[in-house]
Amino acid sequence: MPEKNAELADFLRRARSQCDPARAGLPADGRIRRVPGLRREEVALLAGVSTDYYARLEQGRRIVPSPAVVDAIGRALSLDSAGRAHLADLIGLSSSIGKLQARPVQRVRPGLYQLLDALDGEPALVLGRRADVLAQNRMAKALFTDFESFPAAERNYARWMLLDAESQSLFVDWETQARVAVENLRLEAGNDPDDRATAELIAELRERSPQFSTWWDEHRVYQRTHGSKRLRHPIVGDLTVEYETFTLPGDPDTALFVYTTEPNSPSRRAMSLLASWSLPTTPTDQSGQR
Repeated sequence: MPEKNAELADFLRRARSQCDPARAGLPADGRIRRVPGLRREEVALLAGVSTDYYARLEQGRRIVPSPAVVDAIGRALSLDSAGRAHLADLIGLSSSIGKLQARPVQRVRPGLYQLLDALDGEPALVLGRRADVLAQNRMAKALFTDFESFPAAERNYARWMLLDAESQSLFVDWETQARVAVENLRLEAGNDPDDRATAELIAELRERSPQFSTWWDEHRVYQRTHGSKRLRHPIVGDLTVEYETFTLPGDPDTALFVYTTEPNSPSRRAMSLLASWSLPTTPTDQSGQR
């Protein structure tokens, strides 16, 4: 661990500034608050540690608290599950020997490709580390984009979201969706800060996307599990899709995203139209029969 843990210090300071003192349950002391959020001594009080101990932790000092203390600080800062996981990663509680070893190239097993084909009526994506797009079915290509047509090094959902003009015109709530992609990448970078591919992606996005740099420096984290996306599709018009995320057993670095629409809704009708539009054509044989 370096002498100063700058990422931890930054995360704790920002998390503390975003806490609402009125909701923390602290008694009023009559002092005027010159900065937003909680004071260091208030976080320490809520977490049950000394102010000096918490101050040194927030300064990024070389300290490794127990899991119980990390959990208490997470509660004091009102962190959600993603925030608490990120805090544990930055402190070093989640580190392991396996992370120091080179990660193998991710590959999609045949059964997963079969599952994607079986989900033909619904868009589905398989995402790997740092939101690399490992596979998609034809409906995902029709709804979003054909990631398989990109160079292998550019098949990344976050990269497409931040750098491709197509995504900005596709998503009605592009800024919300793009911020989620950044916050999810922030969470993963904390989980494995030594991953070279993640560092290269972050460097490219910092260089090419002003929004990325702004949102990255806010140091918010988010874990995508479910939600909705509003799209303005060039073929079928406006529709809203709901997504659910399924982490694969035995492969926590890979997730299946499935997108559905509400029954009997305009969005369902738009999705059905998209399914018909994207049906593969059957080649005609020499006799003229299909």
